[in-house]
Amino acid sequence: MTAYTQPQRPVLIRAEQAESLQDGATSLITLLADAGDTGGALTANKATFEKGSPGAPAHFHTKATEMFLVLDGTMRILVQDEVHTLEKGDFLTVPPTVPHAFAPAPGSTAELLVVFTPGLHRFDYYRLLERVYRGEATVQEIKDSSQTYDNHYFDSPVWQASLAEAAAFTTTGS
Repeated sequence: MTAYTQPQRPVLIRAEQAESLQDGATSLITLLADAGDTGGALTANKATFEKGSPGAPAHFHTKATEMFLVLDGTMRILVQDEVHTLEKGDFLTVPPTVPHAFAPAPGSTAELLVVFTPGLHRFDYYRLLERVYRGEATVQEIKDSSQTYDNHYFDSPVWQASLAEAAAFTTTGS
């Protein structure tokens, strides 16, 4: 059982007050609630992807379950060695240590609610992604932060093939 760091209390984030970060040319992360806001219960963000976005590379977490709710569009999500297509309203949980990756389906935009439980202090990780995108930090800094933010990247031939298929779709439009 996980002990929360402070008493739980309601957390209200108004849409117009939420911090949004550009973590790539075709994706946006809207910060909703970090572990410190929720007494360690959860961390939540909204991820918005344009067509052709590479999404998140293959990775896993050791300390939290990651949950995905497709708010709009169509997503492809790698879970271990299988790629699933999720439509608006579909929900998926990925337990700790299970390899996964995600990106919008070929030709689709998408919007996801992403929740970690227990909460992980991840907002500074998302800010690091934006700094890398802006050229203010390096990819090595992301690699060096894997223990701090519980993001462990690896190569997935299955996911690479899925991304190549998506790129071919984008190029040919079919």
